[in-house]
Amino acid sequence: MEIFENILIHYHCYKRMEKPLATIDEIESIVKFRLPADYRIYLQNYSGFEGFIGQEFVKLWDLDQLVENNREYGIFSSLPKTLGIGGNGSSEFIAIEPVAESRCRIVLSPFIDLNRNHHIEIGTSFTDFLVRLDKGQEWFT
Repeated sequence: MEIFENILIHYHCYKRMEKPLATIDEIESIVKFRLPADYRIYLQNYSGFEGFIGQEFVKLWDLDQLVENNREYGIFSSLPKTLGIGGNGSSEFIAIEPVAESRCRIVLSPFIDLNRNHHIEIGTSFTDFLVRLDKGQEWFT
């Protein structure tokens, strides 16, 4: 089992019971980058999450919510090559952003002004993002 899966299970993230309607290939064709392997495993095996991990509230969107939420919030149109994957229950969204051909980072950014300049790195990978939260690292220190 992956490290991030142990964290998700610890915080009561439930395994997917039904096959999703959307596919990862559909998402990747829209954002024009390959999703990280750990995040792909999350999408295939878990059906979203809403709750605290460490000190921070996190809402991770289900695979079937990704396209609709990114379009509704204007992320696809304003931030090409950025995929919103959730939020913090406040005014920021959590996203995956490619930084090199085979690497991505997890960022926190405001919904109000969709501008890459406002991205705050909160993980060097999906796993790193969850590990940091689990260890109590706050986003704004």
